[in-house]
Amino acid sequence: MDTEPTYTIFLGQQRLRTAPLREVLAALKELHRTTRDPLLVFNDHTGRTIDFDLSGTLDEVLAREAPAPARPGPGRPKLGVVSREVSLLPRHWDWLESHPNGASAALRRLIDEARKADPAAERRRMAILPTDRFLTVMGGDLPGAEEASRALYAGDGAAFRSLVQDWPEDIRLHVLHLSAPAFELEAAT
Repeated sequence: MDTEPTYTIFLGQQRLRTAPLREVLAALKELHRTTRDPLLVFNDHTGRTIDFDLSGTLDEVLAREAPAPARPGPGRPKLGVVSREVSLLPRHWDWLESHPNGASAALRRLIDEARKADPAAERRRMAILPTDRFLTVMGGDLPGAEEASRALYAGDGAAFRSLVQDWPEDIRLHVLHLSAPAFELEAAT
């Protein structure tokens, strides 16, 4: 079950807002009018910083910045299938093409099976990279940042929490929020 993506606004070390796109854009437009201090906006799903063109009305900004619908072309755009390039060795193509419904269907089935085989590991994997990206930007100069990154990838939640415990509150709380799925297995045992 996919939830609506969230974005987080930071002013220095202070977290101002975490919300879906529309709410974040409305807050950014207001902040743009009231402050000249640099703001950082993070896509919480990817951990990447993102810049928005805030010119125009909120609806105009949202129309520009909302994810574009799949463009017509190869694939089945009405179903959300978008064509991209995949590089494989000839033996891989031969194997894929020998399956019912062709290579694309076989790849989709393999991916779905892998995602379902170990959902906790998939959630962990999907939490590590955005957490590390956020950590690099906001915590990269903080004490223990490299060690925290190592603990994140090692799945050592106790060490990770210990290393970030003295960080500025908003950065610490957000990095713990982003990293929570990475340590679900550890908490369950």
